[in-house]
Amino acid sequence: MSGPTFVTFLVYFVFLLGVGFYFYRKSVSIEDYLLGGRGMGAWVTALSAQASDMSGWLLMALPGAVYLGGMPEAWIAIGLFVGTVLNWKLVSGRLRVYTQKTNTITLPCFFEERFGDPTGLLRVVSAIIILIFFTIYASSGLVATGKLFESSFGVEYKTAVAAGGGIIIAYTFLGGFLAVCWTDLFQGMLMVVAVVVVPVLGYRSVGGMEAIREAVNLKGVSLSLIPRGGGNAALIIISSVAWGLGYFGQPHILARFMSIKSVGKLAESMTIAVVWVFISLSGAVAVGFIGAGMFDNLSGGEEEKVFIYMIGEVLGPWMGGVMLAAILSAIMSTIDSQLLVSSSALSEDFYQKAIKKEATEKEIIMVGRGCVIIISAVALVLALRPNDTILGIVAYAWGGFGAAFGPLVLFGLFSRKTSWQAALAGMVAGTVVLVVWKQTGLSDVMYEIVPGFFCNCVTIVIVNMIAGQKNEKVVKEYDEVNEIISRGK
Repeated sequence: MSGPTFVTFLVYFVFLLGVGFYFYRKSVSIEDYLLGGRGMGAWVTALSAQASDMSGWLLMALPGAVYLGGMPEAWIAIGLFVGTVLNWKLVSGRLRVYTQKTNTITLPCFFEERFGDPTGLLRVVSAIIILIFFTIYASSGLVATGKLFESSFGVEYKTAVAAGGGIIIAYTFLGGFLAVCWTDLFQGMLMVVAVVVVPVLGYRSVGGMEAIREAVNLKGVSLSLIPRGGGNAALIIISSVAWGLGYFGQPHILARFMSIKSVGKLAESMTIAVVWVFISLSGAVAVGFIGAGMFDNLSGGEEEKVFIYMIGEVLGPWMGGVMLAAILSAIMSTIDSQLLVSSSALSEDFYQKAIKKEATEKEIIMVGRGCVIIISAVALVLALRPNDTILGIVAYAWGGFGAAFGPLVLFGLFSRKTSWQAALAGMVAGTVVLVVWKQTGLSDVMYEIVPGFFCNCVTIVIVNMIAGQKNEKVVKEYDEVNEIISRGK
């Protein structure tokens, strides 16, 4: 165990717990605990949205994919960049206005109110989907934590997973949304510094582009954006770019749009977020490409440690510790958000709405904190399989949210006549198609988010023809939101 690296991590953990304790007393209402009282500034909103989006896969899984597959894997980064821009441009402002208009603070409750569902089925089914896919998603972060600690300190994998999970649970339990967002601000800054500094030093260390090209060619890794495989090249590109579709349905990212202080701050937030994402994705692709020229024979999940190995190669123990903490930042900035949204699904969407409607806000917050521990325990159990790849786990969960919720968010914000029956049918169809596609092995042909998203949209359109929105209150509310947004422009 490296002494300087250990000290760096210890200071970082103390900082996170300090933030959690600071915001413990500030979360006095359920809106404070789950949405920060809708008072977030432009910088906090932007960096929190993107840091919680990228997770450990940005500094581990994506570089690992580029290391093994070469530049064709960069299509994932291209798709994510386009998806980020469209999400901020199309969704952020409308969702902020609409959730305030409907007085909702979670995505399931928004669906229920927006589409006028009198049965509660939309809320319940979407909350169940959140719990399932976020538990899977959070386990990917814990797998990344285990691999990071195992490589950095020689700690046994299962012990590393438990230790990292304990820290994340602690500050999320204490501080809620405010603690998560403010730690994300710091973590986002640290991540972008790491993803710029490390590949630049790696490039110099390996001897420049010619040395990298020579090493990469010897490995047979592709330097072209066009995938090998003849007729399958188009499907590979579509599958990679389709990652961008996932943005429209990610509850932890959409929650940031709901939390900003005013719609007027979203333009500034979007600029900050887009610049951050462009730099981060470019740096992650560069790490994989340069790493392919620096290290031989990384496979079987080891390729996802290429950034860790590069840090060890180009930096001393103190700066190396800071850069390793950046990987931990990427991991934690996503898991804490996922735990909080999953907690809201249980406390707000189930407990308050279905079990105890007269529950006090203090009681709901305590239930929410208890749910953080329960969900974390399940994710920890799932993460105790070290052979799972981070990218594989993230792809399934990301696709699940994109296929289930993405079309509902878009139709909810832009379609005046979409009914709750159409929304429910589309959500179920998209989820079922995604799961069946994945379980039957068809994801080897095309990423499962594509058929899932498509079937969701088609189902909504067909059901709307049969049973469109007839609730005049819902239609009037849609028109009022459009008028508010038009005045804002």
